[in-house]
Amino acid sequence: MAESVTNHVAGAWRKSTFSNPSGNCVELAEATNNLVAVRNSREPDSGILFYTRPEIDAFIRGAKAGEFDDLAS
Repeated sequence: MAESVTNHVAGAWRKSTFSNPSGNCVELAEATNNLVAVRNSREPDSGILFYTRPEIDAFIRGAKAGEFDDLAS
């Protein structure tokens, strides 16, 4: 049987200073097992996704390069 690994949020939730005050934000926090936790600030109890640091790095670099601009309002 495979060993189960449980991930937990280990740091404070943070969001971009560009986020609007209505709560439509993506929040990130440091997590256990060298992961980064991601959640929707509008529905913080709806679930948390955990990503590796290289995955978050690739996403942030893509966002900075404008690769997702067509998905924004």
